[in-house]
Amino acid sequence: MAAKEKILLSACLAGHHVRYNGSDKSCTSNLLQQWRNEGRLITHCPELAAGLATPRLSAEMVNGQGIDMLNGRAQMMESDGRDVTQPYVLAAWLALQTAQSHGCRFAIMTDGSPTCGSQNVYDGSFSGAKVPGEGVAVALLRQHGIEVFSEYQLDALKRRLTEVESQ
Repeated sequence: MAAKEKILLSACLAGHHVRYNGSDKSCTSNLLQQWRNEGRLITHCPELAAGLATPRLSAEMVNGQGIDMLNGRAQMMESDGRDVTQPYVLAAWLALQTAQSHGCRFAIMTDGSPTCGSQNVYDGSFSGAKVPGEGVAVALLRQHGIEVFSEYQLDALKRRLTEVESQ
């Protein structure tokens, strides 16, 4: 029988109060509970790992998205206009390091986050508008072959796990 694949999980989805406003975004899915019980989940908050405080000002990517930040073409700005690109890029690398050190082939990251968004991110205007795209950590994880899913795609991840583990 194949080994159980490990899954990197955004800490806020696990109920940790680590989001910019000090809240969580707890996901109470039966699938998550099953994967937790199976010892698959590696809980990680990229922003906390990079030394960002909780709470902290909201941040959004401007002039591009995650891949553009990694290539030096976009910035992460806080709502007060301060450039915080460097700690967010560090957050991405620390997420990758955590995933790789635990052998994670998959990740469940918080959609909408400028770090962890995998389907949508805020548009950089601080107006609450979202656009299709990915955050800086998700871009880096995907560059290194880690399949990233949002909390809204758990059934798709379950299908991928079944496919991979039956080979």
